[in-house]
Amino acid sequence: MNQTVKTYFDAFNAGDVDGMLACLSDGVAHHVNEGQIRVGKQKFAAFCAHMNRCYRENLTDIVVFETAGGTRAAAEFIVNGTYLQTDEGLPEARGQTYRLPAGSFFDLKGGKITRVTTFYNLADWARQVTNG
Repeated sequence: MNQTVKTYFDAFNAGDVDGMLACLSDGVAHHVNEGQIRVGKQKFAAFCAHMNRCYRENLTDIVVFETAGGTRAAAEFIVNGTYLQTDEGLPEARGQTYRLPAGSFFDLKGGKITRVTTFYNLADWARQVTNG
């Protein structure tokens, strides 16, 4: 497993945003599931602050794949979460829990993540928090 990606996921699960930021290049391109591409650590940190306000998540069943040379990696995992605070444009938060398969894709250079792209099924998430 790519050590940078492992450290990134370990920091995510520990709620350690600074640890995640340490894995990123200064000009990291963050491609979120919905919305604009965010460039730079400052925008990534702001995204994390927003997410931590609205959601508490832990990733399990993480499997990481990497290319020879370690310049690209991918991971699939399960997001186990609690919806803490209503996120704008989404269903009302009432402490609902959800379990959602997801995946992330990474570009790496010099031991740092230069791109992270994450995908999950937003309709499945909405169904879980609306009906659950």
